[in-house]
Amino acid sequence: MELRGQVTPQLMLAVGTAVIGSLQFGYNTGVINAPQNSFYNETWSSRFSEPISQTTLTALWSLSVAIFSVGGMFGSFSVSLFVNRFGRRNSMLMANVLAFIAAAFMGFSKLAASFEMLIVGRFIVGLYSGLCTGFVPMYVEEISPTSLRGALGTLHQLGVVIGILMAQVFYYSTGIFERAGVSQPVYATIGTGVVNTAFTVVSLFVVERMGRRPLHLVGLMGMAVSAIFLTVAMALLDQLRWMSYVSIAAIFSFVAFFEIGPGPIPWFIVAELFSQGPRPAAIAVAGFSNWSANFLVGMCFQYVEQLCGPYVFIIFTVLLLGFFVFTYFKVPETKGRTFDEIAAGFRQSAGQGADKYSAPDEFNTLRGDDPDL
Repeated sequence: MELRGQVTPQLMLAVGTAVIGSLQFGYNTGVINAPQNSFYNETWSSRFSEPISQTTLTALWSLSVAIFSVGGMFGSFSVSLFVNRFGRRNSMLMANVLAFIAAAFMGFSKLAASFEMLIVGRFIVGLYSGLCTGFVPMYVEEISPTSLRGALGTLHQLGVVIGILMAQVFYYSTGIFERAGVSQPVYATIGTGVVNTAFTVVSLFVVERMGRRPLHLVGLMGMAVSAIFLTVAMALLDQLRWMSYVSIAAIFSFVAFFEIGPGPIPWFIVAELFSQGPRPAAIAVAGFSNWSANFLVGMCFQYVEQLCGPYVFIIFTVLLLGFFVFTYFKVPETKGRTFDEIAAGFRQSAGQGADKYSAPDEFNTLRGDDPDL
């Protein structure tokens, strides 16, 4: 049967409605860069009648970015509590209340001249986003046909990157482009959002052809190589001004490889690796790990960059290579396999390399093809 024959209006409506929540996550990931200078400077000056110091600005900025991830940590860790008590659909409906509350805090922070309200709003929308990063992939995976799980699962990440594109910024990319010698960093950050979205769409169409594991491996290695090129370009920028173009290409390449594999795949492969019973708890743990890493990067990046200079990306390179090795040896391919088949593969191949997952005999048993029966 062709994949198109399995796509129904009801399925796409359900998936599309769920994925709208992912757009809020992406938008709030990037939008905080916009008021960095004007809002904090104006608020601080009106309250204390003096300009804000660079140290205080950096601290408030890091807190505003990191508090979003703190909320995400709490939200993601609460996923299993919600879905086991209220179900998938009702949990997503309840989470929307947090989005309205967060919008009120952040919207009125300007009128109240209160950066504290902005920070509280960021925390609440982080709670919402943490819940959505668990609810949405889980719901989409469970209602999708086996042959479409990868493609439809990627829509969660597509919603995220469209939100980032709307915000026009990707975390600290504006500052990185400025330090990389780009004269108009705003255009470069918009370009980053475009690359983000474009390569997520690419992943959407190839994930069911190439599989999860190969795309994830290609993405991790591509990101590691891109980080090395970015490090070299920024280290030589003072001697060779044309290295600014290399840094732009490296950042675009890094984002492209991220969206090919490590961006969309981890969100839905966790749901594929676990059966329905432990799935909410597994997604909660995975989401908590993701948000914890986001918190560390958001809180520490500027300080580590001041300490390491252009070599800060070597840290990411080492981590990416470690993830590549782990994925190669331990993460199985899940393309075209039912949840029961994937669980059977884990049981049979415990303690063996990921290459043993290519055709476990127990899969044949599940299909009724065991020659010994």
